[in-house]
This record gives sequence, structure tokens and C-alpha cells, in this order.
Amino acid sequence: MADLSVFLPLAAMTLPQSESPIFHTDADSLDPADWESFRAMGHRMLDDMVDFMASVRERPVWQKMPDAERAELTGEAMPRGPGDLGATYEDFQRLVQPYITGNIHPRFLGWVHGGGNPVGVLGELLAASMNANLGGRDHAPIEVERQVIRWAAEMLGFPKGASGVLVTGTSLANLIAVLVARTRAVGSEVRRDGVGGRQLVAYTSTEAHNCVSRAMDMAGLGTAALRLIPCTELHRMDMAKLAEAVQRDLAAGLRPFMVVGSAGTVDTGAVDDLAALSAFSKQHGLWFHVDAAFGAMAMLSPTQRPLLAGISDADSVAFDFHKWAQVPYDAGCIVVRDADIHAASFATQPTYLRREARGLAAGHPWPTDFGPDLSRGFRALKVWMTLKTYGADKLGQVIAANCALAAQLQRRVELEPELECVAPVALNVVCFRFLAPGHDQGQFNAEIVADLQVDGIAVPSTTLIRGELVIRVAFVNHRTRPEDVDILVDAILKAGRARLAKI
Repeated sequence: MADLSVFLPLAAMTLPQSESPIFHTDADSLDPADWESFRAMGHRMLDDMVDFMASVRERPVWQKMPDAERAELTGEAMPRGPGDLGATYEDFQRLVQPYITGNIHPRFLGWVHGGGNPVGVLGELLAASMNANLGGRDHAPIEVERQVIRWAAEMLGFPKGASGVLVTGTSLANLIAVLVARTRAVGSEVRRDGVGGRQLVAYTSTEAHNCVSRAMDMAGLGTAALRLIPCTELHRMDMAKLAEAVQRDLAAGLRPFMVVGSAGTVDTGAVDDLAALSAFSKQHGLWFHVDAAFGAMAMLSPTQRPLLAGISDADSVAFDFHKWAQVPYDAGCIVVRDADIHAASFATQPTYLRREARGLAAGHPWPTDFGPDLSRGFRALKVWMTLKTYGADKLGQVIAANCALAAQLQRRVELEPELECVAPVALNVVCFRFLAPGHDQGQFNAEIVADLQVDGIAVPSTTLIRGELVIRVAFVNHRTRPEDVDILVDAILKAGRARLAKI
């Protein structure tokens, strides 16, 4: 039997900072035998977390995990007996923390990953201490999530009766939207009988996120039932091409049921003409959904809000709080105008989930009535705390600042003869390339991006514009400053020139 004696408080020990007492527990639970020693260890971790966030600029944006550390981390057999909390924490600091994606760093500019925020970190800690299941029942955390949904609806210009639910991210939120649109098209009996011979078809642009296609797949409608509509030179869905596609499908005896617009495309950050899509959808009786993974939060910025005109008329909107709202991962959201259709797409009441008029089983409808999850964490708390602490206007300022940085980068690129912009800048994404005449332009630029990543200077990414690989920079982090733009461009120029000199 393991030794159950309490371990000494940290304050009484003269061990090096990296050491800590063995974390013994009570014989019949997982609680520590000495809560004060556990408190001391927790305080040490919290202090280290604050130092880690405060010193982010002093570290490389990203660094590859060495083979030895990777082998040590992945090669350990499952622990069977008790271990030491201090040693476990040291392994975390040594094997995990240095080799993260790096999106908290101000020069992580490649993908649309939010930078997180310190208040959200505390929200995660508080939520974990409660271990609340937000599938349903009558308790305060459910009300926190409902309040977050009301705030989201207010931001989008949706009616007060709109429904919604927090999920892992926009990928799942888009799947929910497809299922709700399917219910609206053929009725709730589709949940029992399936779509049968109904040939439902949906429409989105060629630049829509791949998760829209995956949603059609997972909904059982098939990716072939999603029409990818070409875009204009502004990378927005071509309305004339959309109308032609709908007419072709109607003539073929198919049943159009949904249009998915994009508010911030993944490649260029373009925003479809949402007002035109809304009017078109109403004219043809189609469900109008907006994939606004990061773009929805632009509604908080008076400067960017006009670009999203028409989003308030959508039937549903999917977006992430963990992108431009800077909430720690994960925190996706779906808001639906018609709560009844939303609930008709998911609500079930097995006997063990019977709803009551009073007691803990009261408080319906429950979040599980609006999505696929019954076991759900308290992700709403970090969203609620972020909004209450910083305020929507402050988040709007961050978004406006990110877009201003994109404009700054565009101007810098246009001033450098070795660089070339390859797509219009709508919000926060800039696509450009280093000109290398006589060489494989795509491979050349891919190598520049890899150079910057490996050196830890910055993390841009790549994408394809008109079939050619180019450098893609997305400004999402609230820590990014104007000087980071110059550091990025200077590093790209240096890497490109060095590669040209070697060829």
C-alpha cells in the first residue's frame, strides 16, 4: 500500500525550485492529503503561467520538438502507480511547454488562431474547479451560457428569441447549421426516416472553408450535393453564377435548400455580399447560413461592421470566440434565428433525461436540445469573463487594430520591388509573394516561410491564389504591434535574398 503520510509544505523545504513533494492522496479519493501543500504547488504553477504569458516576446514563435524529447514523451508506458506532482509538472515544462504551436506569440501570423487572454486563462481554471456538465439541468453555469448566446445574438443583430449553443468550433457549428437547414427543408421526420430519395443540394463559394463540405458529408447529404460557386476578382461568391446553378438544379428536379456565405474566407479574408445572398435566399426559399468563423467579431468594430451588412438577416451564423475574441481554445458558437426549428433538429427526452417543473431537472430547454453533445464543459465561463472584463468595445478596437496592421503590411509590400501583393485585402489577411524570376515561385516562397518558422522569427503560412502558392499573413493576435510588421517583412526580404544568392 502506498505511503499516505502528508508531504511537507513547500515553504518549509530547501529543495531546488524544480523539485516538489510527492503528491500523496487520501486512500479513497483523488484529493490531496494536504490541501495547503497542494495550494502552494498551485500558486507556483499560476506564477509560472503569468511569467510565461508576460515574457512571450522573448521566446521564438515556434521551435521544433527535438527527437529525443519527442521519444521521451511518447515512449513512456502508462503509469500504474502514484507519481510525484512536482516531477510531472517539471516534465510538462521541459517536454511540452517549449514546443507549442506558438499562437500566443505576437508574430504568429500564419493561421487564424486567436492569441488567448489572461482573463480567459483564469476562467478555464475556475471552470475546471467546478467540473460542471452543461448538457442541461437547472444550475447557474447554464445561465452563463444562455447569457453568452444572448450577447452573441445582440452582436449579430438577431432577435432576442434566437437560440444558440457553444461548441468546439465553427466546424461543428456549421454541421449543426446544415442539420437545422435540413430539418427546415423536409421536416423533423428526417431524423427518423432519413432524407430518402430527396435530392437536397446546397451552395457555397469555391473559397469557403473545407468544413462546409465536411458538414454535408457528416449530415449524410454527400459532398457532391454541395455546389461550389466561382468567385469574382474580389474573391466573393459570384451571384450570377449562383443563380445559374440554382436554376440548373431546379430544372434537373433537385431540391435546393441552403446557401452558405462566408464572412472572412480562409485564403484571403474576403466577405461575400451577404445582403445579396440574404435577398437571393429569401427569393428562393433557401436557408441562409453564414460561416463567419472569425469575421463575425468584426461586428464589434464600427470600421469593419459595414463589410458584414446582411449578416443580421441570416437564418444562422457560425463563429469562434477563440479567434478574434481572443478567448482560449476552444469556444465555437452557433446562433439560429428560429429557436423552434433549431430544437426540432436535436431535442430528445429519454426517460433518464426527463424534464421536471422543479428541482435540478427543471430549467428546460437544455443546451443539449440545440446540439449533439450531452456531456459539455463550462466553456461559456471564459467567454463570459472575457466579455465582462474587457468589454465588447475593447475587442472591437483589437479587431480594428489587426485590420490596420494588414493595411500597413499591404503598403509595405507595395513599396518593396521584390514583393508583390496577389489578392485584395478585405479584413486582416494579406497574400503576397517574393518575386524570384526564373525560379519555381511557389517552392521559393514556401522555403522562405519555412525559413522564418524554423528560425523562430515569425510564423506566416502559405495558400494558393489562382493555383499559385503564395505567402499568407493573417493578423489575429491582440499582442501584434506595428514593429512586428517590419520585423516580418525584413525577415522575408533577408531570407529571399539569401536564397537567391545561393542559386
